[in-house]
Formats: sequence, C-alpha cells, structure tokens
Amino acid sequence: GLVIDGRTLEHVLHDSLQNIFLELTEKCRAVVCCQATPLQKSVLVKLVRNKLKAMTLAVGDGANDVSMIQVADTGVGILGQEGMQAVMASDFAVSQFRHLRKLLLVHGHWCYTRLTNMVLYYFYKNVAYVNLLFWYQFFCGFSGTSMTDYWILILFNLLFTSVPPIIYGVLDKDVSAEILMQLPQLYMM
Repeated sequence: GLVIDGRTLEHVLHDSLQNIFLELTEKCRAVVCCQATPLQKSVLVKLVRNKLKAMTLAVGDGANDVSMIQVADTGVGILGQEGMQAVMASDFAVSQFRHLRKLLLVHGHWCYTRLTNMVLYYFYKNVAYVNLLFWYQFFCGFSGTSMTDYWILILFNLLFTSVPPIIYGVLDKDVSAEILMQLPQLYMM
C-alpha cells in the first residue's frame, strides 16, 4: 500500500509528476491519502478516473468529502459525527464504515445481476410486441392498421408487463448473502 499526505499530494498533482504517480499507484493494492484538502481529493479521483480509465468509488463522512464523492463514479456517504453533507451528496449511505463490505459485495452483486436480467427482459418484451405487429402487417396487407386498441398499448407497458420486473427486482437473489460475504471472488463475475 501507499500512504501519502496532503503536502506531498500537492506536488504530485502537478502535470510533471502525474504519470509517475499513476504508475506507482497501479502497482499498489491500496492508496490512502491523509490530510488532503477537498480540492486535492476531487482532483485525485478525477485524475485516476480519466487517466487510468478506472471506475472510481469515493467514501467520505464529512463536508470536506462532498466534492470527491460527486466526482467519483459511485459515492458512498458514511453517516457520522461530522454531519449529513456527505450522505446527502452520495449515491449510497451507510451508518458505519464496516457496512461498506456488505454494500459492495452483496448488494452490489445483486443489483448488477438484477439490472442485467431486467435489460434482457425489456428487450424480450419489446421484441415480442413489435414482432406481433410486424407479422400482423402481412395479414392486413401492410395497410398500417393497428392490431391492438390504443388503450391496450398503454396498459401493456403500464400494467401487464410491470409486475414481473417488480417481483424480480425485490425477490431475486442468485446467491445468498452469506456465500457472497464468504467468497468475494463472486463479485468479479
């Protein structure tokens, strides 16, 4: 790991040392910046995201972390003694730092699998509906006649096909939380 303080970080963020610093950080498992200003934190996250093309996660618990949380791809605010500013600016909020592991490994995995399956579901649903309309045009001689009533079209998306995504989004868990916590490698899938 690499630990760097705010004064050293100020020198590193200049254009001449950025590439050397990024090469060094790529070889480390973790980089911890302490006593950095809010501007330095946000510039560092932006630098890593843009130059290394990496997905960034920023975790903070106070007002001085707001700019870093907003610049990152995903921001996590920790509800703490320093107030609610970080929580209000973040994408996700946890009450204690120890809950971050479960947020990432369990809920992150479940969210990813649910979203990918929902994208496939919506493609299937729309292809099925458009396919019906396409084949109906052969039957009616390509006159442009609608196969369904206008209200059926509205209700198809609003009511008829909204129940499966809601049930799936709430109940689907491909792997249990206990297994995901024991095997962090499953997150990589």
